[in-house]
Amino acid sequence: MDGVKAPASLTNAKSSLSPGKIATLVILSMLYLLLFPLRQSHAVYNVLRYETFRSVMAGLAAFALSLALGPILIQRFRAAHIGQTIRDVVPQHKKKAGTPTMGGILIVSSCLIATLLLADLRDPYIWLAVAMMLGYGAIGLTDDLLKLRHGHGAGLSGPQKLVSQTALAFFAAVILFGKLHFDTHLTIPFFKNIHPDLHMWGYILFAVFVMVGSSNAVNLTDGLDGLAIGPVMTVSFCYWIFTWVAGNLKFANYLEVPHVAGVGEVAIFCAALIAASMGFLWYNAYPASMMMGDVGALSLGGALGMVALLAKQELVLAIAGGVFVIEASSTIIQRYYYKMTHRRVFRMAPLHHHFELAGWPETVVVTRFWIVSIVCALIALSTLKLR
Repeated sequence: MDGVKAPASLTNAKSSLSPGKIATLVILSMLYLLLFPLRQSHAVYNVLRYETFRSVMAGLAAFALSLALGPILIQRFRAAHIGQTIRDVVPQHKKKAGTPTMGGILIVSSCLIATLLLADLRDPYIWLAVAMMLGYGAIGLTDDLLKLRHGHGAGLSGPQKLVSQTALAFFAAVILFGKLHFDTHLTIPFFKNIHPDLHMWGYILFAVFVMVGSSNAVNLTDGLDGLAIGPVMTVSFCYWIFTWVAGNLKFANYLEVPHVAGVGEVAIFCAALIAASMGFLWYNAYPASMMMGDVGALSLGGALGMVALLAKQELVLAIAGGVFVIEASSTIIQRYYYKMTHRRVFRMAPLHHHFELAGWPETVVVTRFWIVSIVCALIALSTLKLR
């Protein structure tokens, strides 16, 4: 990500929570646990047993929250002079300088609140998904704050960021496969009878690769107004379906996908993530009035990587997230080919900059990448039946 302008004061962007507000948040976070037992005396609450209903409600809540909180964050960021700066290598984006950044806080907070409101918090898989989003968000936030302090994009170094991401992913994977004894058989798209066993430590290493790779791929894609958030929504939609199917024994058996008891609750997290991203897009659409920053890109990518693991559809992530794979691959190819030959494959990497320099308007690049993302999502969903 590009750097951000150092603020005159960060204190203007902070607000304290009173004990009353904290108590209210705690009560609201247990909304499902408070209301669901009432179904014995009030049949209307029986609807809360359905993950599809709670997914829709979580989506509506996350969307409303992101729309409501967006203007407040933008105003606070502008008051604190938290604005985007543009590297000299992309002068065509100089007009974006000063645009409020770190808008990923809007997505994370809206998704978190909606999930806590309507998910069954006794499900450990919900906490793993939330923890990865918050943990990777914390890494991104640290990077963004360092850029604000130092200026000129001087945040965390590449190795520092990679080590932090790897350590967090490794810790989460150890909990998933060590403490929760998650299934270590790998699901291969389009091949229903091939399930190689990676065993615990092999799967842990594979899980780390999935989460770290997903996080960095989303980060590399986040370079144009609305570019990254579109594929985030299409991938989240895929995994909303994957997690619901995997958590439903009847449909999992019918479609011959691994059944993961309890993972249906993660569908509520996915729905909240889709809707929170939609609300953010309201302010991130061209010309953007808010950028997501590393706090958004890293948290979203990390969350998608964890959800893919929980749904037992890790390899499908490379299909559903085809845009992310292409963007990351173009950067890797450009870097190593230039080191070997001192020549470039693309005019500029990641790939979206190549098309910009080829004369495509920014809105055309974003729209066409979104189309590619939708096609990739449809292909990914077809793996449910084509086995």
